[in-house]
Order: sequence, then C-alpha cells, then structure tokens
Amino acid sequence: MRTWLITGVSSGFGYEMTKLSLERGDTVVGTVRSKAKVEALLAQYPDTFDCRILDVTDVPAVHKTVDEAFAAHGRIDVVVSNAGYGLFGAAEELSDAEIDHIIATDLVGSIQLIRSALPHMRKQGGGRIIQISSYGGQVAYAANSMYHACKFGIEGFCESVAQEVAKFGIGMTIVEPGGARTEFRYGSAKVARLTPEYDHVHGFLNMLDSSKGLAPGDPVKMAERIIESVEKNPAPLRMVLGSAALRATIERLEARLADYRTQTALAASTDVTKWRHGLPWFAAKNRGCGKTGQFFRKFFRKSA
Repeated sequence: MRTWLITGVSSGFGYEMTKLSLERGDTVVGTVRSKAKVEALLAQYPDTFDCRILDVTDVPAVHKTVDEAFAAHGRIDVVVSNAGYGLFGAAEELSDAEIDHIIATDLVGSIQLIRSALPHMRKQGGGRIIQISSYGGQVAYAANSMYHACKFGIEGFCESVAQEVAKFGIGMTIVEPGGARTEFRYGSAKVARLTPEYDHVHGFLNMLDSSKGLAPGDPVKMAERIIESVEKNPAPLRMVLGSAALRATIERLEARLADYRTQTALAASTDVTKWRHGLPWFAAKNRGCGKTGQFFRKFFRKSA
C-alpha cells in the first residue's frame, strides 16, 4: 500500500487517480480549493483520504501543506503535481493578470510543490515524483502560447531535477497526455477576451465545445497508466498518453531534428578557430607570462 500526495483532486486526472488509489487501499493526501466535489470520497474513505485546502499559487501554503502531509503520514511514496488549467487566446489578447495567474499556477506552483517534497523524499530514502504536463510540453499551437510556455518550462525543470535527485532514489516522470474528456478541457479552461483581428486562430473554440465532438482520451485509462508507471524502475522520464498525441509529438520532433541537421555549417561557423603559431589566441598571448604561459602551451600541445 502506498501513500500519495496529489494536487488538484476535485476533477480530471487528479480525481480519477485519487479514486483508483483509494479503491486499491492506498492513502491519498489530496488538495482542492473546495471540498464540494469530493464529499462522496470523503464519506467513503474517511480513514485513507486526507483532503486539504490548497491554492498552489500561494507558495507559503504549498510549503506548509507538504511539510504537514509528510509529518502526518511519516512517508509519502508518490507526489503528483497535477493542479493546473488551460488558457486560450492569442498572445496579444491575453491580459497581464491572466498571464501572471497561469504562470503562478501551472509553472511556479508545480516547481514549488516539487521543491517542497524533495528534502522529505531525500531523507526517507526515495520516492516518485509525477508531473502532469501535456503533449503541449513538446508541441505548440497558436492561441495557446502561455499554456505551452508553462509546460515547456516545467518539463525543462523536471528533466534537470531528475538528474539532481537520481542518486537519492527519487524518480521523476513527466506525463504528457493528449486531449481527454475531463473538466480541464470542457469546464476549467479559460478563454481570453477575443478580438476579430485574431479570428484566424480561434478554431480552439470548437475544441472546447463538447457539442462539436469529444476528445479521444479516456481519463480513467490514463489515470490507470499513470498509477502503473510507479511500478517501473527506473522511472520513465516521459510518458505520452493518447495515440494522436504521440503521433503529433513524433512528427514535431522529427521536423525539429530535420531543421537542426541543416544547421551544421552555421553552428560550426561560430566556433573559435583563430590560432596563432599553433596555439589558441589566449595561450599565445600568455607565451611569455611565466607559469601561466607554460601551462597553456603544455596543455594544448598534449591535447593536440
């Protein structure tokens, strides 16, 4: 039996993961901004569902909640950074407040949750961190710039931290789901004040309208795959969920690689190539500078 800490459990993947984990006998510390949507789970699992109020944009509250959760349960095996939302609209249509809030939620909130958990996991000798990202952490579309900025950012953060904490037995998995039938898409997504100048990128309105067709992803199956990933050792760094998401990710990465491969000569043209008398300019400059000059001359001759 495991103990989980999951943010944003009132809907979407957070809710489904919490429900499935409780059903299998695990303990879940779940955070919500309101307990209204999880009252049934609280009634059904009074001993194993520890529900706490948290707004992840409140950094001191994030630190406090994580510290209290570890103190109360002794050990937390899996920390899932799930809280977040989507913001749609062209960059020019977004307000300063909308930009600040999605960064505070989707990027800074996730960073601070993970940072808060690390010292506890290090002291307990290991654990697993799961960051719910999106295939939008690899693939960018118009009218979703700030969501992509947050997901590209958190993926870079997690990939770096994974290398820092591997020696402590802490695994890191970035989950990249495609479109799923959750409130994230059909309820909680925010839309900027749209303007006619950008009508050409407002096709996302159809995607957010459930009457125009539903997303292909099954949130329960996705939650099951995420839970199963905890059994894998070493931890998979990335997991793409959804066949359409995987196709789009591979296509975008292949196009990016093809573009990079055309730049070999350009990249090399900026390397330092100016040599004097067979030595780099800084070694030649220090030719008569005592031990410094001797060091550079010996070093580069050995390298050659």
